[in-house]
Amino acid sequence: MTKQMILEETIGKKIYFIRGHKVMLDNDLAQLYGVSTKTLNQAVKRNLKRFPTDFMFRLTKNESLGSRSQFVTLKRGQNIKYLPHAFTEQGVAMLSSVLNSDRAIMVNIQIMRAFTKLREMISTHKDLQRKIEAMEKKYDRQFKSVFDALRGLLELPRETGTKVKGFVSHSS
Repeated sequence: MTKQMILEETIGKKIYFIRGHKVMLDNDLAQLYGVSTKTLNQAVKRNLKRFPTDFMFRLTKNESLGSRSQFVTLKRGQNIKYLPHAFTEQGVAMLSSVLNSDRAIMVNIQIMRAFTKLREMISTHKDLQRKIEAMEKKYDRQFKSVFDALRGLLELPRETGTKVKGFVSHSS
C-alpha cells in the first residue's frame, strides 16, 4: 500500500457528518498537518475573517461529550478544556492559505480528494435510490419487502458515530 493510499484512508476516517455538514476537526487536521492543535487554532484566530460560520464552527459541549470516544481521547476523569472547531470543506481549503508549509499543501490536496470521493459516493447513493424507486413503481407489490430492504441499506446512519464506508456520521 502506498503512502498516498494510507493518507487517503486516514483522511476518510476523519471526515464526520455534524449538523448536516461534512467536517474535519481541528485536532485531526493538526495531526495531519504535523502541528499542534494550539498552533493550528492560533493561525485560524489570526485570520478569523477567512473563516465564516459556513467554513468553521465550534462544537457544542453535548456534541463533544456525546462523541468523545470517536474523536477526543482524554484520560479518565479529564474534561475538555476547549471545545473543538469543525472545518467544512471550504474551511479546510482556507487552512491552506494560513498554514503555508509543503506538508500542509500536500495534506490539503489529499483532503480535497477525500471530500470529492465522498461527494461522488453520496451522488451514487442518490442515483441508486432513484433507480430503486422507479423499479418499485414499475414492478408488482410482491417485491415490496425487497425494495424496503434495499432502501434500508441505502439510508445514511442517523446515530452518532456510525461509520459509512470509512466516513463517520454524527448528528446533533
